[in-house]
Amino acid sequence: MTAPMTDAMIAATTIGDTLTRPVDPGSWQYRQLNSRAPGLSYLSDALSALVAEGHPVMAGTADLQYSNGLARFAARHPDRFVQFGISEQNMVSAAAGIATTGVMPFVATFASFLGLLCCEQIRMDVAYSALPVRLIGHHAGIALGFYGTSHHATEDLAIMRSIAGLTVVNPADGPQLAAAIRASADHPEPIYFRIGRGQEPNVYDDLPDFQFGKAIEHETGTDLTVIACGTMVHPCLEAVRTLRASGLSVGLIDMHTIKPLDRDAVLVAAERSRIILTVEEHNILGGLGGAVAEVMAEAGTKALLIRHGIRDEYSLIAPPTHLYRHYQLDAAGIETVIRDILA
Repeated sequence: MTAPMTDAMIAATTIGDTLTRPVDPGSWQYRQLNSRAPGLSYLSDALSALVAEGHPVMAGTADLQYSNGLARFAARHPDRFVQFGISEQNMVSAAAGIATTGVMPFVATFASFLGLLCCEQIRMDVAYSALPVRLIGHHAGIALGFYGTSHHATEDLAIMRSIAGLTVVNPADGPQLAAAIRASADHPEPIYFRIGRGQEPNVYDDLPDFQFGKAIEHETGTDLTVIACGTMVHPCLEAVRTLRASGLSVGLIDMHTIKPLDRDAVLVAAERSRIILTVEEHNILGGLGGAVAEVMAEAGTKALLIRHGIRDEYSLIAPPTHLYRHYQLDAAGIETVIRDILA
């Protein structure tokens, strides 16, 4: 049994020139460094903060502690970490059982496996039983690019938001993820956290104020308001700032909680703007766009709704940067989409 790593040892293996030193593309180090998510140190650090405050936290993963950053937590708290191996469904069921003992489990794996493969266990073992399990689906959307369709998660929001009693959160970056985890300490319901690969630029410099079901408004606009979630918030913010600098009145809302959706934020934006544009790294069916459409249709708003994301298709296989450009989910693509709409 190996001794726990010190913070200095952890830092030496996760930051610094280890992440920038060129390595042979055929080596295991190359594969490891390119699957690791440096920004997800926020996950381990937030969980460690909960432990320091006395919360009964444990964490587990399905052989992906280097991809989701939980290696950092495991090194600090080996007695609170479980390596389940490649058995995601078992991990979710075990987490439900652990939650019945008064412990708050956080379990993480690829969003494609958690949201689709484990749907039955999430529905019956976790949500139906109303247990405070925290489900963390990372590398969501098309973030795993060339790993292919089996690893793309473009349906998980639609599936998770349809499960009764399950809160669904899609943080924009590491600081917001940390804030959401801290807020979850007193949240009685199970939660599905949908996050990227930890290499996205930060939207927030510090931990933002976070309330489940309360959106964050970055800009207001009368021509069009963008409602975005998760990894799309940063490119939308860049696009909106460029458009505003050119004289267009474009707003932006970070809709970090998909369920419960901030209904008031949607209706205020729909009253103020002629057009609402939802942007998500997800199929446009059933995710953020679907949730916003439901609110606007039920309220009978006059604003036009346009959903932007991946159309009803299996996303292509390519490096993530190429996929974002192809689907116009990078800043330049989103700017083009908005200009075309307003034209």
